[in-house]
Amino acid sequence: MRLRIKVDDWPRRALVLTDTPHPHCPDCRGEGGTEHPYCDHTGEYAGTDWDVCPCWDDTRRLVLLPLPRWRRRRGDDRDPWGPAGYSDEPPF
Repeated sequence: MRLRIKVDDWPRRALVLTDTPHPHCPDCRGEGGTEHPYCDHTGEYAGTDWDVCPCWDDTRRLVLLPLPRWRRRRGDDRDPWGPAGYSDEPPF
């Protein structure tokens, strides 16, 4: 298992611990799957299918920290955690 931390937006914004593809996998070469472009009945490009490689479980996730929803109105550039619109705490 090769873990990393990333921000996920669905179903709610959160920091999650997730699995990554095996970097030396001979099937996907560390990309996690294989793309297959396909055509419609006229022969034009219609999209891409994605086959997930067995070296990676893209559904394995653990939520570490739910993040607040950023709701900014026009002209409202305040920091939601700052008392006066900005943080007056030192950076350490």
